[in-house]
Amino acid sequence: MRHLVLAAALGTLSFAAPALAEHPDLTGFWNLDFGPLVPEAKAMTDALPPNTVVIEDTGVVEFPANEYGGLKPKPAALAHAKAWKPTDEMTLTKVCAAPSIIYAIQGPFPFEVYQTDAMIVFKYEYFDQTRVIFMDGRGHPPADAPHSKMGHSIGHWEGDELVIDTDHIEASTITNNGLDHSADIHMVERYRKVGSDTLVATEWFEDPATLDNNGARLIQWKKHPGEYVLPYDCDPSFAQEYQETGTDEGSGK
Repeated sequence: MRHLVLAAALGTLSFAAPALAEHPDLTGFWNLDFGPLVPEAKAMTDALPPNTVVIEDTGVVEFPANEYGGLKPKPAALAHAKAWKPTDEMTLTKVCAAPSIIYAIQGPFPFEVYQTDAMIVFKYEYFDQTRVIFMDGRGHPPADAPHSKMGHSIGHWEGDELVIDTDHIEASTITNNGLDHSADIHMVERYRKVGSDTLVATEWFEDPATLDNNGARLIQWKKHPGEYVLPYDCDPSFAQEYQETGTDEGSGK
């Protein structure tokens, strides 16, 4: 009887379900798009902060020695880059060490996106890395919190653009030829879905400890339904094969 009375009472009330914001769904498998850039890409680069150079090393492009795509390294960072050799990384202990998200995001490897209101997860094929973007309004941890290659990412929506702010990134490489960033680097990404199968993003970063200007990359991907990332499974024996060939070119992606 009590259940019937309660049901009758509830039937006279009006309950409004919480409204969920309408945002583009980025869920799926995305692979690098080598075709023409969508028109929206220009608007995204035009909106980049001042003193920013767009470096063009997305995909399979590798800069030659002493070329940094317009980035202006400070003297210590430049000296380190000039002294660097590809063989420095081609050792059994270093060859399977993943780069930070600063460099990893622009490579030719695909990734998967899993999207919820509370968080978005990026699963990268490159070095089997996984990244969590917190969408629940939290801030970054204290400055002395641990750093990692993926860093700490918080996100929000600005209209139809996903904006991701990342810090606490472990010192690593910016380009493939010896230019490194510090542990104080700060990155902001903007992702825009165009149509049903195109994703375009700008990756902007600042690192006053190593650069006199700011850098950015423009990246575009295509959606491939039904596909998924494969295990990267880095084999350190590659370093030994590399040394035996005597190769002295770019480190490769």
